[in-house]
Amino acid sequence: MGTQKIFIAVAGNIGTGKTTLTQMLADRFKWDAHFESVSDNPYLSDFYNDMKRWSFPLQIYFMTHRVGAHQRITDGTASAIQDRTIYEDANIFARNLFEQGLMEERDYRNYLEVYRVVTSALQPPVLMIYLRKSLGRLKEQIKKRGRDYEQDMPSDYLSNLNRYYDEWIERYTIGKKLVIDSDDLDFVANPEDFDSICDRVIGSLDQQDLFLSR
Repeated sequence: MGTQKIFIAVAGNIGTGKTTLTQMLADRFKWDAHFESVSDNPYLSDFYNDMKRWSFPLQIYFMTHRVGAHQRITDGTASAIQDRTIYEDANIFARNLFEQGLMEERDYRNYLEVYRVVTSALQPPVLMIYLRKSLGRLKEQIKKRGRDYEQDMPSDYLSNLNRYYDEWIERYTIGKKLVIDSDDLDFVANPEDFDSICDRVIGSLDQQDLFLSR
């Protein structure tokens, strides 16, 4: 790729398969992959046990982690793909916590101001991929992957996140976007589904010449 590089992001609700898709796209196109911190997140388990108590520190942790990953991508020389973005933190997760009464208003306003200052200095991805999945399919995937702290997640929590995701991606204008409805796709088991996604990703980019030799 010479000195050219691209920065792709994959957005999606809990259980959409975005982490798996991120890794598969990274392997296919030889991109560096950057993942959100789950296994080493010191707040996540406590958060699911007491969302109101731990919502603000959890969101600050995610913001710090994702800003660092975002900056490493934009400062580096390699093409990269990021699993979940800082934009989702504010527009979906923090918003949901506040509107559900799980984050104090002063914490939410403080969080949004930090988010505004931080994101004003960030270079956005050239393409935002939004992996959409219905509530029923989300619950199937969450049950299948078997993380203990996710099993009792309320349906209305997931449903609200889906609604906020749809509203956010509709308003997303800082870069190109690609919406993939994944209910009827199995890009892990069906190579044709994955190839179709890859073709759509390439078709959404300005730098299509980077893929001509593949």
